[in-house]
Amino acid sequence: MIRVENIFKKFDDLEVLKDISVNFEVGRTNLIIGKSGAGKTVLLKILIGLIHPTSGKVFYDQTDFYALNKKETRELRMEVGMLFQGSALFDSLTVEENIRFPLDMFTKMTAKEKSDRVNYCLERVNLEGVNNRYPSEVSGGMQKRVGIARAIVMQPKYLFCDEPNSGLDPKTSILIDKLIQEITRENNITTIINTHDMNSVMEIGEKIVLLKDGILAWEGSSKEVLQSESGVIQDFIFASPFLQKLKDMAIK
Repeated sequence: MIRVENIFKKFDDLEVLKDISVNFEVGRTNLIIGKSGAGKTVLLKILIGLIHPTSGKVFYDQTDFYALNKKETRELRMEVGMLFQGSALFDSLTVEENIRFPLDMFTKMTAKEKSDRVNYCLERVNLEGVNNRYPSEVSGGMQKRVGIARAIVMQPKYLFCDEPNSGLDPKTSILIDKLIQEITRENNITTIINTHDMNSVMEIGEKIVLLKDGILAWEGSSKEVLQSESGVIQDFIFASPFLQKLKDMAIK
């Protein structure tokens, strides 16, 4: 679990986050949503330590993240997996080398142990046999799955996904969503996803955190979205005429 307590963040005179307190639950897909400028990316960067909050605390289970020294922070980050928006694969490395990269950097595993772990992760994301291909030789959806394999190769307790469906077609987006959800449940990971994808919200939103103008405006699950009377969540979720039609059908 990751717990956020009373997070504020200011850039000069601009207050971007205002007293955010929320729990991101273990073994579930936790989604951060909101319009552009709502503070989603800033919150995600604070959670992973890329920027520091002006005030407030972030706990990884019972560990106060911002109270750690450099050595302790490095050790904790070895338990964190990250799936970047653009996959962020190294073009000059093969698929296998990309996935193995964290193992080379942070472990003393033997070559065989690394190879076995890479092959397991490739199998888990349904990419057996592409070890020697380069990122430019596989599709965008396959690159995203390589990114997932790299994110889980260290067997993380915490997984962060930044816009995992960006640039993908709807069918591939659904496959990526389901894969992230399955891996989260199988390995009891605390997974946090920053997304604009309404299909992700409705399909895998086991916990949804909606930010508006830097405040926590709503939280709940996808099952609660349709029944919610909150104007904030309705304005955001049902901005699409198609989703508004689905809501009307559900009410009937």
